[in-house]
Amino acid sequence: MLPFFINRMRTWSGKRTPYRVFATMLLWLMAASGYAQVDPGIRAGSPGAGQPFASGLSSGELAFFNDAGVSQFSQVEDLGDGLGPRFNLDSCGGCHTFPALGGSSPLINNPQVARAATMAPASAVPWFLSLNGPIREVRFIRRANGTPDGGVHDIFTIVGRPDNPSGCAISQPDFSNASNMIFRIPTPVFGAGLIESITDETIWKNLNSDPFGLKSLLGIAGHLNTNGNDGTVTRFGWKAQNKSLMIFAGEAYNVEMGITNENFPNEREEDPNCATNGLGENHTGFNSGNSPADIVAFVGFMRFLDQPTPACGASPLPACSASVNRGRNLFSLIGCAACHTPSLRTGLSPVAALNQKQVNLFSDLAVHHMGVGLADSVTQGTAGPDEFRSAPLWGIGQRAFFLHDGRTSDLLQAILAHQSSGSESNRVISVFRGVLSTSQRQDILTFLRSL
Repeated sequence: MLPFFINRMRTWSGKRTPYRVFATMLLWLMAASGYAQVDPGIRAGSPGAGQPFASGLSSGELAFFNDAGVSQFSQVEDLGDGLGPRFNLDSCGGCHTFPALGGSSPLINNPQVARAATMAPASAVPWFLSLNGPIREVRFIRRANGTPDGGVHDIFTIVGRPDNPSGCAISQPDFSNASNMIFRIPTPVFGAGLIESITDETIWKNLNSDPFGLKSLLGIAGHLNTNGNDGTVTRFGWKAQNKSLMIFAGEAYNVEMGITNENFPNEREEDPNCATNGLGENHTGFNSGNSPADIVAFVGFMRFLDQPTPACGASPLPACSASVNRGRNLFSLIGCAACHTPSLRTGLSPVAALNQKQVNLFSDLAVHHMGVGLADSVTQGTAGPDEFRSAPLWGIGQRAFFLHDGRTSDLLQAILAHQSSGSESNRVISVFRGVLSTSQRQDILTFLRSL
């Protein structure tokens, strides 16, 4: 097997030094094994995430996190709060719930199914949602006239609720054309303030860094999604389409719950019998002690939420097993870390907890071609139809669903799905599948589930 990959590498790059480095790595990797690798599954024990920074927050920042952030992020909204007329769920915390508040879809009891009868009594639960499946939003690829769409089409309506306005009788979208739909699952927001605090310069330098020529050898390039006005790096969302936590929060409040706000003041629903409030439904309360708008509370929660803690590592954590340590080395050696950068550093920040801190995110925050197998045919900013942000892997040990649409709960299958025509990951996955032994593949899975 090894000679085959060495010959393939000769065709991948004319650079002799990267070739020799990578060939040496492959020689080291070859080992025998007699068992099949499996995803170890969700790591047991208490959540390694969901808490504010243990140090570096002022008393006021910590109080804001607990009193405004947690309460607003957890709150179930009703029509009096501006919910609807169309929505995907009625709380931030409902989508971002596992393994703790701020996470992603739960493994069981998807609230879009479990609560549908009371949350949206006249709405049917569509075929792509299941009780033990991921929380999903739906985007249509094209409009009825054939032009590109890409926007979110909310699943539920307020029709049938006791607080539904008189005369509001809107229908759910038509979800029968599966070929015209793509799905997204919630991204965890753990450590979001740290991600926001990484400077553009740091992100650019990391993307352009290739000291051993490994990225070039493996065909990994990627680019940054950027703001169309000032050219600064956008970094939140599956395609890194959002610039800041404030934009991320305001858009989600409007798109996922239908609640207009100071960032997104316009109703998406045009039926006046349903969209009865012509003003932003949530805003800063200047006449009530300058109470913050909900989106400010959401930002405070996300900004002061610490990064996930791995299962093992440096003291005071327990020492990692030999398998985890081998997996960590293999993860870098075969090229996974070329996109999933283990660590970046924040710049200056007025928040001490965010000021010049190490961010163990396992992402370069760039978007990469993932090929036809993962393409969703949607363009956002400069991220094209098959391009996605390198998903941060911190906390993946306690994540239930993987990839942008939650198509699998098996980490191994998620890795293998990175290989398809046009994917920048193809050569890395070829090594993972064809060069690594089953025990070495198991080591990588064990390492990832330790994060």
